[in-house]
Amino acid sequence: MTYTGDVRVGGPSDTRHIGGVTLTKIAVGEMHNNAYLLVDGTGQGLLIDAAAEPGRLLEMIGDTPVAKIVTTHQHPDHWQALAAVKAATGAVTVAHPADAPGIPVPTDELVEDGGTIAFGDTVLGVTHLVGHTPGSIALTLGAAGGEPHLFTGDCLFPGGPGRTTRPEDFNSLMGGLEERIFGRLPDATWIYPGHGNDSTLGAERPHLEEWRARGW
Repeated sequence: MTYTGDVRVGGPSDTRHIGGVTLTKIAVGEMHNNAYLLVDGTGQGLLIDAAAEPGRLLEMIGDTPVAKIVTTHQHPDHWQALAAVKAATGAVTVAHPADAPGIPVPTDELVEDGGTIAFGDTVLGVTHLVGHTPGSIALTLGAAGGEPHLFTGDCLFPGGPGRTTRPEDFNSLMGGLEERIFGRLPDATWIYPGHGNDSTLGAERPHLEEWRARGW
């Protein structure tokens, strides 16, 4: 079956293979959050955003030994299931130090901009983006063949950056996206956001000036 990334709360997950990594995407909770399970060739897994509905997340995880759970930022809709999933899996929790105090489950591993998150034989790159929250992070999986896969949390969606409440926060987020995301990664980069459908940097890049002009 062909992966589309179009998942709905209460509906099935969607799965694709990226080099030696299997990615499964599911939508959960009242805020229609996306959660992503990565499983590499060693059989170890990593979960991005234990957002809600722990029963559904644990059903998706199954027998996979989840080494780490990454919380992309501190907003409550992204960690509602974190305590339950950590208790069931024993996984290490990961977040940026600027947002970790806002996550009620203690963070075991703190990561900074330019750092990495490893599980099994796989390494994800960390990009810190300030604006949606002080400690939002995006994660890059560099696939064989030069097509990166980018998990953006609520920092970047199809159609624009994530929500900000002050002009300085918007300018910070846009500057980070322009410099650290669009400035460093190719158009073929696949975007996996915290809510809704996927996109690519190539599809979004022509709209950067439009986003700047409108201020959101």
